Amino acid sequence: MPAQLAQAVLLIANTCCTLLTVLLLMRFFMQWSRAPFDGAVGEFVLRLTNWLVLPLRRIVPAIRGFDTASLLAAYLLQTLLVALVFSLTYGYGLFSIDMMLGIAFSGLRVLLRLTIYLFIVLLIVQALLSWFNPYAPLNRLVGRLTDPLLRPLRRLVPPISGIDLTPLIAIVLAQVVLIFV
Repeated sequence: MPAQLAQAVLLIANTCCTLLTVLLLMRFFMQWSRAPFDGAVGEFVLRLTNWLVLPLRRIVPAIRGFDTASLLAAYLLQTLLVALVFSLTYGYGLFSIDMMLGIAFSGLRVLLRLTIYLFIVLLIVQALLSWFNPYAPLNRLVGRLTDPLLRPLRRLVPPISGIDLTPLIAIVLAQVVLIFV
């Protein structure tokens, strides 16, 4: 395959898989945090992920209330993307056991990184909404999604003069975790 065609395929595959993976992660975390699906964002997430999640739910049951089908779909998407990148970059058609384990681990690593980036973006959106439009409907959703991450920090760091520094601390901690992931 010519290099330009391989780059174009990788760009399209990476864009589509990353967008769908982020939506699947949103779906997982929205259900986990009991965030409402009734708004435009919730409808958008459901409509774009139902085709993948609903058939998987027949095979993969929820575990302790966690939407494992969404999480598994996100992991499989990223693992397939890593395999595609690997095969187009290095030209391998068949993979050895070591390569498949490396691809499976890389898929997990990429999924974890995307999860951290998603929370960083949500924290930034929450901060911007709190400054410019605290009563926006999106603020309720973002607040529900970030609350499980911020609640333990708020116990340790109280607001200083009415200013909540926990989103900033959470972003710095997420950046530290990204260094190791």
